[in-house]
Amino acid sequence: MAGLFNGTKKHVATYTEPAVTEISSILQGGYHHPLLRQWQNERQLTKSSLIYPLFITDNEDEMSAIDSLPKQNRWGLNKVVPYVESLVAKGLKAVILFGVPLAEGCKDPYGTSADDPNGPVILTIKALRKACPDLFIICDVCMCEYTSHGHCGILREDGSIIREESVRRLAAIAVNYAKAGAHCVAPSDMVDGRVLAIKRGLIDAGLAHQCMLMSYSAKFSGNLYGPFRDAAGSAPSFGDRKCYQLPPGGRGLARRAIIRDLEEGTDAIIVKPSTFYLDIISDAKELAKDVPICAYQVSGEYAMLHAAAEKGVVDLKAIAFEAAYGCLRAGATLIISYFTPDFLDWLDDL
Repeated sequence: MAGLFNGTKKHVATYTEPAVTEISSILQGGYHHPLLRQWQNERQLTKSSLIYPLFITDNEDEMSAIDSLPKQNRWGLNKVVPYVESLVAKGLKAVILFGVPLAEGCKDPYGTSADDPNGPVILTIKALRKACPDLFIICDVCMCEYTSHGHCGILREDGSIIREESVRRLAAIAVNYAKAGAHCVAPSDMVDGRVLAIKRGLIDAGLAHQCMLMSYSAKFSGNLYGPFRDAAGSAPSFGDRKCYQLPPGGRGLARRAIIRDLEEGTDAIIVKPSTFYLDIISDAKELAKDVPICAYQVSGEYAMLHAAAEKGVVDLKAIAFEAAYGCLRAGATLIISYFTPDFLDWLDDL
């Protein structure tokens, strides 16, 4: 030890290069160019993967802004057709229709106006089929917009849903949308057994071969639906929907619901909401490998991104793409998005 301090050379540890000096990859080489960055996406965001939600009222000349849902409107029949035509010219492939009946006395405990042949949804189906023959038309199937109580089925006196009567009514609504020309019906009520009832109804009507059934199989209750309920006038008049929509932590329930709907004959699966439920999208892709998986980026998610952009926290275009790719990465192949009109322009700029 004394030698270390009496003028002799001190030993200093040094690093010796390993014999193999080549690394397996320079990762940056694979994404240094904008096109390369697109190639790295396992699933591409395309115009064909987007579905645009539309709120249709019974006032044929209405075009009114929805304050809590930026850049979105309620549309009357005479206004929505030219608007959709302009989007089709940009590459829009699919829409999903939500009826918003506003006429006095149009709502009752049974949602009678949902499939009124002179109501907003059925008239819009027929008008869009004529004006935009290549457009894929999906109809949301639920009763909350049409019932006087704002719930998604027919109720007992204690406010609970009567399952058997509700699924019969939902099936009748879905079949009438299909008869009007809808390419797809999408039950969003989460009442047990409605997929089987709708599928049987389509078969009995001779329409199952030309109408897809896309089920909201994993629809969670929560705090992200406020702007939609403002738009559709569908807030419940009492209570909430926690007894038939899934609890936010109910991953096992979601898996069971997906399996149930597959067994009952659904042709595609919707997970709603999207951003906070990417694990459920991944589960859906695992459980339903052979059907399309659709993520619904709901009104609250869309409004939050706009609010963050307005505060300068995020760039709106960049965060919209990031959210969409999160859904695709998790396993979705389709996205219902209020950003669809923006994406039709943004995708052209890539």
